[in-house]
Amino acid sequence: MGQTLLIGLDGATFTVLDALMEDGTMPFLGQFVARGTRAVLRSTPNPLTPPAWTSLVTGRGPGMHGIYDFIRSQERDGEMYFTLNNFRDIRSETIWSMASRQGRTVTSLNFPLMAPPPSVAGHVVPGLTSWRHLRRSVHPPGLHERLLAIPGLSFKDMAWDFELEKKAARVVPPEEYESWIRFHIARERHWADVATHLMTTEPSALTAVIFDGADKLQHICWRFLDPALAGTLSSPWERQIRDLCREYFRTLDGHVAALAALAGPESRIFFVSDHGFGPTREVFRVNVWLHQQGYLQWRDTSGLDEAGRASLERRINADFALLEWEKTVAYARTASSNGIYIRVAGDGGASGIPAEEYQPFRDQLVQSLLEIAHPTTGERIVERVMPREEAFPGDSCHMAPDLTLVLRDSGFISIANREPFLEARPEVAGTHRPEGIFIAGGAGLCRGLALPPIEMVDIAPTLLYCLGLPIPEDLEGRVVRDAFEPACLGADPPRRGERTRSPDSLVAASPAAEDADEAKVMNRLKALGYLE
Repeated sequence: MGQTLLIGLDGATFTVLDALMEDGTMPFLGQFVARGTRAVLRSTPNPLTPPAWTSLVTGRGPGMHGIYDFIRSQERDGEMYFTLNNFRDIRSETIWSMASRQGRTVTSLNFPLMAPPPSVAGHVVPGLTSWRHLRRSVHPPGLHERLLAIPGLSFKDMAWDFELEKKAARVVPPEEYESWIRFHIARERHWADVATHLMTTEPSALTAVIFDGADKLQHICWRFLDPALAGTLSSPWERQIRDLCREYFRTLDGHVAALAALAGPESRIFFVSDHGFGPTREVFRVNVWLHQQGYLQWRDTSGLDEAGRASLERRINADFALLEWEKTVAYARTASSNGIYIRVAGDGGASGIPAEEYQPFRDQLVQSLLEIAHPTTGERIVERVMPREEAFPGDSCHMAPDLTLVLRDSGFISIANREPFLEARPEVAGTHRPEGIFIAGGAGLCRGLALPPIEMVDIAPTLLYCLGLPIPEDLEGRVVRDAFEPACLGADPPRRGERTRSPDSLVAASPAAEDADEAKVMNRLKALGYLE
């Protein structure tokens, strides 16, 4: 049995990749797609990095694994407190554990929410971790020191550079675009070097690595990458940035080509993304709209002295917490959640709507959201509103936003307290779309085939099948059978197995992130527009 190689391209979309493969920027990927199988990979109902990648590695939806956002929040004593999600917050077993306990080795590189790392049979180098804590967040013990043998490897450059990226905030000045793009080109090389080193010296049955630069570039540089906007680039600087973006993808193509060659001809190789991308041209400030409807009241901070204001900002660090809770019944916590929470009296706080009024209140709020119209065109702004039991069925449904919004351009909501509630962006930006990518090739996989869309939860069972393992009966996904040749399925049909076990409880010894480090992660998420 050959190796299984999973290459995650965070935010990758066929909208961009097809053009880059066609014009020769990504020759390896173009050849791989031509002789392999492709499909749209549908993301989670809110197409966001943490819930989507977690669904991919658990085979379960957010309603079961409990991850809906980068952060988790809790209201206590009239205040809102929040912290970053981590591996301990995942409420479903991951493929890393499923494989390890059945005698397969795994390598997990740059996946979010993998710190503190699980004690798997293999290796974990987590993503979403600062370089200061990377040494204590890898598994197994001693791996960090062994990776230092890689020539030119920089853990500082490989991990998140908070100081550089917190400047972005989607308004990177022209003089900093080049350094922003080159930083991500360098980051991908480091992750490729780590994957190459481990595949060569300590190979695993399943090697999985995420390259996340595509997401970062598309947020900031969408107008330079969208084929539909190519005709709008006229200045020498714009053409320079477009060419530099293409250099990123050309270099990435070289990295994945080398990893595929290293995996060998008997391997099975999958390319996936957690979500796709598309343009967004407007900002919907949902908390401002909720305030105008009488559902939300901002806190009056005019009476605070400088020390009091500084203390408040340190504790809450977000606009959503600057609320007068006694007078607020509905609010959005983060831009990335695309969700509205409804406060029910006695449910996390003394104030809120009476429990018996929850359903009619929610129904009315849904109707009001769907009736929001553009002031000049009259077009609907909110395309769809999903109640949490519809969007996220499962044991962890109660942790989800009460309502999840789908805007007409699939953009993120804004939670900023700034009018007007609806405003055009000064220039087009990139935002998440639900249509990601699935590309498969190698031993026993079909050639030159395009499949109907598949689901994010289908990836875990498909990988387990490639590892020769049974598929737990309680996974929500299914093996993507149509991607495999009939002879392969006939010789080795997928098998059903016992249910998954309780969430991974054994984690490698690792201290909790320090407050200062967590604050830097928050700043970076703000820089990319996920938090405000």
